[in-house]
Amino acid sequence: MYNSRMAKKKKTPENTIALNKKAKHDYFIEDTFEAGLVLQGWEVKSMREGRIQMTDSYIMVKDGELWWIGVSITPLLSASTHIHPDTYRSRKLLMKRKDIDKLIGQVDRKGFTLVPLSTYWIKGNAKLKIGLAKGKKDHDKRATEKDRDWQREKQRILKSG
Repeated sequence: MYNSRMAKKKKTPENTIALNKKAKHDYFIEDTFEAGLVLQGWEVKSMREGRIQMTDSYIMVKDGELWWIGVSITPLLSASTHIHPDTYRSRKLLMKRKDIDKLIGQVDRKGFTLVPLSTYWIKGNAKLKIGLAKGKKDHDKRATEKDRDWQREKQRILKSG
């Protein structure tokens, strides 16, 4: 007999495009911010098809602006012939000046890092969730993993009763 609970998958919200799972493993996320993206038409179409890989990407501050570097958006095969898509081009992030200044201050003075966490759609616009993060050491990663395993085991024990 088939039980629907056995084939349970982790659900991501329908508006989520991509997640950076590696970020929470490598960093302590202190705060999150939302930024808009400056994209070309072919990039939007590719993102709608889920052809984005953001695991090794990062955010850099240059001339008082935020840039998303290292993200891979693979063009569709049906892309126009008169444009030459650049898969790894730097993409500008859109935020209010006050928020950008706050982030720059945190990065410069307190040693934080800006990490891309996820991309998603809001009212047809692509957004990027940015994490203000501090790097984890190896022993922190092990402790986090141990704690996560204990929480999972505890849930199993409680469930079986």
